[in-house]
Amino acid sequence: MRGSGGRTPEGDGGVSEVSLRVMVVDDHPMWREAVARDLAEAGHDVVATAGEGRAAVRVAAAARPQVAVVDLQLPDISGVEVTRHLAAADPPVRVLVLSASGEQQDVLDAVKAGATGYLLKSAAREEFLDAVRRTGEGDAVFTPGLAGLVLGEYRRLAAGPAPAADDAPRLTDRETEVLRLVAKGLTYRQIAERLVLSHRTVQNHVQNTLRKLQLHNRVELVRYAIEKGLDRDAGRPPNGYGLDQ
Repeated sequence: MRGSGGRTPEGDGGVSEVSLRVMVVDDHPMWREAVARDLAEAGHDVVATAGEGRAAVRVAAAARPQVAVVDLQLPDISGVEVTRHLAAADPPVRVLVLSASGEQQDVLDAVKAGATGYLLKSAAREEFLDAVRRTGEGDAVFTPGLAGLVLGEYRRLAAGPAPAADDAPRLTDRETEVLRLVAKGLTYRQIAERLVLSHRTVQNHVQNTLRKLQLHNRVELVRYAIEKGLDRDAGRPPNGYGLDQ
Protein backbone atom coordinates (compact mmCIF):
# COMPACT_ATOMS: atom_id res chain seq x y z
CA MET A 1 0.00 0.00 0.00
CA ARG A 2 1.19 3.48 -0.74
CA GLY A 3 1.72 5.18 2.59
CA SER A 4 2.49 2.04 4.61
CA GLY A 5 5.85 3.45 5.54
CA GLY A 6 4.38 6.54 7.19
CA ARG A 7 1.93 5.42 9.80
CA THR A 8 0.86 8.75 11.21
CA PRO A 9 -2.63 8.22 12.66
CA GLU A 10 -5.28 10.15 10.81
CA GLY A 11 -8.40 11.85 12.17
CA ASP A 12 -9.09 10.79 15.75
CA GLY A 13 -6.06 8.56 15.97
CA GLY A 14 -6.72 6.32 12.99
CA VAL A 15 -8.38 3.67 15.17
CA SER A 16 -11.22 1.72 13.56
CA GLU A 17 -14.73 2.17 14.98
CA VAL A 18 -15.19 -1.60 14.89
CA SER A 19 -12.47 -4.13 15.62
CA LEU A 20 -12.47 -6.99 13.11
CA ARG A 21 -10.73 -10.36 13.19
CA VAL A 22 -8.52 -10.21 10.10
CA MET A 23 -6.16 -12.64 8.35
CA VAL A 24 -3.47 -11.49 5.90
CA VAL A 25 -2.38 -13.80 3.05
CA ASP A 26 0.62 -12.67 0.99
CA ASP A 27 3.84 -14.42 0.03
CA HIS A 28 6.05 -11.34 0.48
CA PRO A 29 7.06 -11.20 4.18
CA MET A 30 7.77 -7.46 4.32
CA TRP A 31 4.50 -6.58 2.61
CA ARG A 32 2.57 -9.06 4.77
CA GLU A 33 4.06 -7.60 7.94
CA ALA A 34 3.38 -4.01 6.84
CA VAL A 35 -0.27 -4.79 6.08
CA ALA A 36 -0.69 -6.63 9.40
CA ARG A 37 0.92 -3.70 11.24
CA ASP A 38 -1.41 -1.18 9.57
CA LEU A 39 -4.41 -3.28 10.54
CA ALA A 40 -3.26 -3.64 14.15
CA GLU A 41 -2.57 0.08 14.46
CA ALA A 42 -6.10 0.74 13.19
CA GLY A 43 -7.49 -1.35 16.04
CA HIS A 44 -8.14 -4.64 14.26
CA ASP A 45 -7.19 -8.05 15.62
CA VAL A 46 -4.81 -9.77 13.17
CA VAL A 47 -5.60 -13.37 14.07
CA ALA A 48 -3.36 -15.02 11.45
CA THR A 49 -0.96 -14.44 8.58
CA ALA A 50 0.08 -16.85 5.85
CA GLY A 51 2.49 -16.87 2.93
CA GLU A 52 0.97 -19.83 1.08
CA GLY A 53 -2.56 -20.62 -0.02
CA ARG A 54 -2.99 -24.06 1.50
CA ALA A 55 -1.63 -22.84 4.81
CA ALA A 56 -4.09 -19.93 4.70
CA VAL A 57 -7.07 -22.27 4.22
CA ARG A 58 -5.86 -24.53 7.02
CA VAL A 59 -5.12 -21.70 9.46
CA ALA A 60 -8.40 -19.91 8.73
CA ALA A 61 -10.37 -22.91 9.97
CA ALA A 62 -8.81 -22.47 13.42
CA ALA A 63 -8.38 -18.67 13.50
CA ARG A 64 -11.92 -17.96 12.22
CA PRO A 65 -11.26 -14.49 10.75
CA GLN A 66 -14.16 -12.28 9.72
CA VAL A 67 -12.16 -10.71 6.89
CA ALA A 68 -9.23 -12.08 4.89
CA VAL A 69 -6.93 -9.80 2.91
CA VAL A 70 -5.68 -12.04 0.11
CA ASP A 71 -3.08 -11.59 -2.63
CA LEU A 72 -3.73 -13.41 -5.92
CA GLN A 73 -0.17 -14.52 -6.58
CA LEU A 74 0.79 -17.26 -4.13
CA PRO A 75 3.46 -19.96 -4.49
CA ASP A 76 1.18 -23.01 -4.29
CA ILE A 77 -2.51 -22.46 -5.02
CA SER A 78 -3.81 -19.16 -6.33
CA GLY A 79 -5.50 -16.46 -4.32
CA VAL A 80 -8.66 -17.17 -6.34
CA GLU A 81 -8.67 -20.76 -5.04
CA VAL A 82 -8.04 -19.53 -1.49
CA THR A 83 -10.95 -17.11 -1.90
CA ARG A 84 -13.21 -19.94 -3.05
CA HIS A 85 -12.37 -22.01 0.04
CA LEU A 86 -12.78 -19.10 2.47
CA ALA A 87 -16.07 -17.91 0.96
CA ALA A 88 -17.47 -21.44 1.25
CA ALA A 89 -16.40 -21.86 4.89
CA ASP A 90 -18.90 -22.05 7.74
CA PRO A 91 -19.19 -19.27 8.68
CA PRO A 92 -17.97 -17.74 5.40
CA VAL A 93 -14.99 -15.38 5.48
CA ARG A 94 -15.37 -12.08 3.66
CA VAL A 95 -12.44 -11.72 1.29
CA LEU A 96 -10.83 -8.47 0.21
CA VAL A 97 -8.36 -9.17 -2.59
CA LEU A 98 -5.31 -6.90 -2.41
CA SER A 99 -3.41 -7.36 -5.67
CA ALA A 100 -0.96 -5.64 -7.97
CA SER A 101 -3.06 -6.79 -10.95
CA GLY A 102 -5.94 -4.78 -12.31
CA GLU A 103 -6.51 -7.15 -15.24
CA GLN A 104 -10.18 -7.72 -16.04
CA GLN A 105 -9.96 -11.51 -15.89
CA ASP A 106 -8.23 -11.46 -12.51
CA VAL A 107 -10.94 -9.22 -11.10
CA LEU A 108 -13.80 -11.30 -12.50
CA ASP A 109 -12.23 -14.59 -11.41
CA ALA A 110 -11.83 -13.29 -7.86
CA VAL A 111 -15.42 -12.02 -7.69
CA LYS A 112 -16.81 -15.24 -9.13
CA ALA A 113 -14.86 -17.15 -6.48
CA GLY A 114 -16.63 -15.12 -3.79
CA ALA A 115 -14.44 -12.07 -3.13
CA THR A 116 -16.38 -9.22 -1.54
CA GLY A 117 -13.93 -6.61 -2.74
CA TYR A 118 -10.87 -6.02 -4.90
CA LEU A 119 -8.27 -3.34 -4.16
CA LEU A 120 -5.03 -2.57 -5.96
CA LYS A 121 -1.81 -2.50 -3.95
CA SER A 122 -1.25 1.06 -5.09
CA ALA A 123 -4.11 2.14 -2.79
CA ALA A 124 -3.33 4.57 0.01
CA ARG A 125 -3.27 3.30 3.60
CA GLU A 126 -6.49 5.15 4.49
CA GLU A 127 -8.26 3.74 1.43
CA PHE A 128 -7.14 0.23 2.38
CA LEU A 129 -8.28 0.52 5.99
CA ASP A 130 -11.64 1.91 4.88
CA ALA A 131 -12.00 -1.00 2.44
CA VAL A 132 -11.33 -3.51 5.23
CA ARG A 133 -13.92 -1.83 7.46
CA ARG A 134 -16.54 -1.79 4.72
CA THR A 135 -15.76 -5.37 3.75
CA GLY A 136 -16.40 -6.35 7.35
CA GLU A 137 -19.75 -4.55 7.17
CA GLY A 138 -20.70 -6.53 4.07
CA ASP A 139 -20.24 -3.79 1.48
CA ALA A 140 -18.77 -4.60 -1.91
CA VAL A 141 -15.60 -2.51 -2.27
CA PHE A 142 -13.58 -2.06 -5.44
CA THR A 143 -10.75 0.17 -6.60
CA PRO A 144 -12.31 2.98 -8.66
CA GLY A 145 -12.55 1.87 -12.27
CA LEU A 146 -12.88 -1.84 -11.52
CA ALA A 147 -16.53 -1.69 -10.47
CA GLY A 148 -17.56 -1.09 -14.08
CA LEU A 149 -15.90 -4.35 -15.12
CA VAL A 150 -17.84 -6.32 -12.54
CA LEU A 151 -21.17 -4.67 -13.26
CA GLY A 152 -20.67 -5.03 -17.01
CA GLU A 153 -20.16 -8.76 -16.56
CA TYR A 154 -23.26 -9.01 -14.38
CA ARG A 155 -25.34 -7.21 -16.99
CA ARG A 156 -24.04 -9.58 -19.66
CA LEU A 157 -24.98 -12.60 -17.55
CA ALA A 158 -28.33 -11.05 -16.68
CA ALA A 159 -29.16 -10.95 -20.40
CA GLY A 160 -29.51 -14.75 -20.30
CA PRO A 161 -32.75 -16.61 -19.52
CA ALA A 162 -34.27 -15.68 -16.16
CA PRO A 163 -35.26 -18.38 -13.68
CA ALA A 164 -38.93 -19.36 -13.50
CA ALA A 165 -40.94 -17.07 -11.23
CA ASP A 166 -42.30 -20.03 -9.29
CA ASP A 167 -38.74 -20.94 -8.27
CA ALA A 168 -37.99 -17.51 -6.78
CA PRO A 169 -37.88 -17.38 -2.96
CA ARG A 170 -40.46 -15.13 -1.30
CA LEU A 171 -39.05 -11.98 0.28
CA THR A 172 -40.89 -9.74 2.69
CA ASP A 173 -41.86 -6.23 1.60
CA ARG A 174 -39.08 -4.79 3.76
CA GLU A 175 -36.48 -7.21 2.37
CA THR A 176 -37.55 -6.28 -1.15
CA GLU A 177 -37.31 -2.58 -0.29
CA VAL A 178 -33.80 -3.04 1.09
CA LEU A 179 -32.82 -5.12 -1.95
CA ARG A 180 -34.04 -2.36 -4.26
CA LEU A 181 -31.83 0.16 -2.46
CA VAL A 182 -28.90 -2.26 -2.65
CA ALA A 183 -29.52 -2.38 -6.42
CA LYS A 184 -29.39 1.42 -6.48
CA GLY A 185 -25.92 1.32 -4.99
CA LEU A 186 -26.60 2.61 -1.49
CA THR A 187 -24.35 1.45 1.34
CA TYR A 188 -25.86 -0.10 4.45
CA ARG A 189 -25.51 3.21 6.31
CA GLN A 190 -27.27 5.10 3.52
CA ILE A 191 -30.07 2.52 3.45
CA ALA A 192 -30.48 2.80 7.22
CA GLU A 193 -30.81 6.58 6.95
CA ARG A 194 -33.26 6.34 4.03
CA LEU A 195 -35.55 3.86 5.79
CA VAL A 196 -35.01 5.26 9.31
CA LEU A 197 -33.65 1.94 10.54
CA SER A 198 -30.59 0.99 12.52
CA HIS A 199 -27.47 -0.15 10.67
CA ARG A 200 -27.83 -3.55 12.40
CA THR A 201 -31.43 -3.95 11.22
CA VAL A 202 -30.39 -3.31 7.62
CA GLN A 203 -27.60 -5.87 7.96
CA ASN A 204 -30.09 -8.39 9.34
CA HIS A 205 -32.46 -7.84 6.40
CA VAL A 206 -29.57 -8.31 3.95
CA GLN A 207 -28.38 -11.47 5.71
CA ASN A 208 -31.93 -12.90 5.67
CA THR A 209 -32.19 -12.10 1.96
CA LEU A 210 -28.83 -13.71 1.23
CA ARG A 211 -29.92 -16.84 3.07
CA LYS A 212 -33.27 -17.05 1.27
CA LEU A 213 -31.64 -16.52 -2.14
CA GLN A 214 -28.74 -18.87 -1.29
CA LEU A 215 -26.19 -16.17 -2.11
CA HIS A 216 -22.88 -15.59 -0.37
CA ASN A 217 -22.19 -11.86 -0.37
CA ARG A 218 -23.34 -8.42 -1.44
CA VAL A 219 -21.63 -8.71 -4.82
CA GLU A 220 -23.86 -11.67 -5.70
CA LEU A 221 -26.85 -9.79 -4.26
CA VAL A 222 -26.22 -6.84 -6.60
CA ARG A 223 -26.09 -9.26 -9.51
CA TYR A 224 -29.41 -10.81 -8.45
CA ALA A 225 -30.98 -7.36 -8.14
CA ILE A 226 -29.81 -6.43 -11.65
CA GLU A 227 -31.20 -9.69 -13.03
CA LYS A 228 -34.57 -8.80 -11.47
CA GLY A 229 -34.46 -5.29 -12.94
CA LEU A 230 -34.44 -3.58 -9.55
CA ASP A 231 -31.83 -1.08 -10.72
CA ARG A 232 -33.75 0.23 -13.70
CA ASP A 233 -35.13 3.31 -11.99
CA ALA A 234 -31.88 4.00 -10.22
CA GLY A 235 -30.51 6.64 -12.57
CA ARG A 236 -26.83 7.19 -12.04
CA PRO A 237 -25.92 5.21 -8.90
CA PRO A 238 -23.82 6.87 -6.19
CA ASN A 239 -20.19 5.80 -6.00
CA GLY A 240 -20.44 3.60 -9.07
CA TYR A 241 -23.13 1.30 -7.66
CA GLY A 242 -21.61 1.55 -4.23
CA LEU A 243 -18.77 -0.63 -5.42
CA ASP A 244 -15.89 1.64 -6.19
CA GLN A 245 -14.98 3.29 -2.94
